[in-house]
Amino acid sequence: MASNTTKSDSAQPAAETAIHLFDNWFDPIEAGLRDRVREFIQAMIEDELDRALSRPRYARRAKLASGETQGAAGATGYRHGHRPRSLLGSFGQVSIEVPRARLNASDGKTTEWKSQALRSYQRRTLVADALIAGAYLAGTNTRRVRRALGSLFGGKVGKDTVSRVWRKVKSDWDAWNARSLAEEPIVRLILDGTVVRVRLDRKATSISLLVVIGVRADGQKVLLAIKSMGGESTEAWRTVLDDLIKRGLRRPEFLIVDGAPGLENAIAAVWNGVPVQRCTVHKHRNLLAHAPDRLHEEITADYTDMIYAATREEIEARRKVFIRKWRLKHCAVADSLEEAGDRLFTFARLPPSQWKSARTTNAIERLHEEFKRRIKTQTVLPSAETAAMLFWALLAAGQISMRKVDGWQTLAIKPIEHPTDLAA
Repeated sequence: MASNTTKSDSAQPAAETAIHLFDNWFDPIEAGLRDRVREFIQAMIEDELDRALSRPRYARRAKLASGETQGAAGATGYRHGHRPRSLLGSFGQVSIEVPRARLNASDGKTTEWKSQALRSYQRRTLVADALIAGAYLAGTNTRRVRRALGSLFGGKVGKDTVSRVWRKVKSDWDAWNARSLAEEPIVRLILDGTVVRVRLDRKATSISLLVVIGVRADGQKVLLAIKSMGGESTEAWRTVLDDLIKRGLRRPEFLIVDGAPGLENAIAAVWNGVPVQRCTVHKHRNLLAHAPDRLHEEITADYTDMIYAATREEIEARRKVFIRKWRLKHCAVADSLEEAGDRLFTFARLPPSQWKSARTTNAIERLHEEFKRRIKTQTVLPSAETAAMLFWALLAAGQISMRKVDGWQTLAIKPIEHPTDLAA
């Protein structure tokens, strides 16, 4: 009688018999490498000390290149034991014994030797810090980094470690805010703000991030300033603009704004006479807000035909048609368009190749969208400064890149002085 016995098939791959996913993901190469990391780091620091003392460990005399020996009096110092250190890197957590030594100084005294490879109080490698900061910038909040990088660092990264790494970024942030702009060949500015939620006095509060992007003479966009303010008032924008001028920013040749009254008042106070373009996308939203939903499609079609006309003359003609039509059909829409005045069509004073990049503040809007996407997991940011730093770090770390503006080849051509004919 045949007996039915159940036994494992030795030919069956271990991956198919594993109970939990990743249980069998043992990599002998990674394991072998991490086992050798400790002795490699130890040997590297010992070799650094050998060069500093001009002799290897336990040697009483240093060997010279000619094969001769140098007297003991020529030694530059002496060893005195080791100190334990813990180091976290992409290889995981390792414990090492760092050699100690005293170096002879010219005044007859001695000083403690310090390794250049392993800085004082260093607990993480720069690569580890970059990985932690990169995970945070990619949208992982501080509490989730442990799970995101746990397998890489062996579970040694927690929210406190992420916070400490992030604080190290502050020194670069402070230097960026204080840098001189005198040598920046800025010819155009794009200015806009966005609202974020931060924790102030233990309460979730909405603040405004005021952002300024500059366009260099070669067409490359560059972030010039980002300030966390209570709102977009005239005083708030004056603070931003005054700081740019104080750091040497030249008078721009063209400005693109979202149409906020506070910003326009601030610009008039510091750069009166500079051509200003109202964002056509913001104005489109304003028009739709003044009309019922059933008219939105028709308003959009008429507005698009006007804004994206091929020539300056066509823009003027279609604007007159738009005003006459909507003054009769829905007066609020016509009034909203007239409120913008000729600033809505300032782009038409530029060469046609620049119109696409000069019509809107889309360059900043894209940054706002990327920023909001990355902080989606953090409904409330720790502080106002953290919000501004995070926005800046996304660009500084290369998480977001900015390309040249369209039509940059003609940026040297000045805007014509002829204003748009607003007679309807």
